[in-house]
Amino acid sequence: MDPRIPTSHRVSYALGYLALGLSCEAAEELAAIAPRDQASQPVVTVWVEVNMERQRWLEVIGHARQLASIAPAQERGWIAWAYALRELQRTEEAREVLLKAEPLHGDECALLHFNLACYESLLGRFAEARRRLALAFEIDPSYRAEAETDPDLQPLREAGGWA
Repeated sequence: MDPRIPTSHRVSYALGYLALGLSCEAAEELAAIAPRDQASQPVVTVWVEVNMERQRWLEVIGHARQLASIAPAQERGWIAWAYALRELQRTEEAREVLLKAEPLHGDECALLHFNLACYESLLGRFAEARRRLALAFEIDPSYRAEAETDPDLQPLREAGGWA
């Protein structure tokens, strides 16, 4: 790869590849970025997306944790970090990550509360799962439809639902 290609161009190329469903090519573009730029927010952000697409959960955890550290106001790092932990059946850890993010994003991020509801459901904490779903629905009512079919909420549905 040509070292003269600026990082910003490589990030754009990687995003283009991702949009086309070409995650391997996107990863190649990111890997060609100079080591000094690998820890920059734009590069780390795209690494999160590439690894989410590839379902490489350990890599997602590493990059998402890094993103949450360098850009805590960006909710994506927190959400992806927790999601990857959940995919690895580390539900309690996923819950803890989102609880750390809540002071920063809890007022506006319905997905944070929805995912917490899912984790609470899986952990058998149904009252808290219901409370979290109510918050998610208040912020974004479209999550009601998602709640009807999300498999992580099946334990809650079997325990009487959220109404």
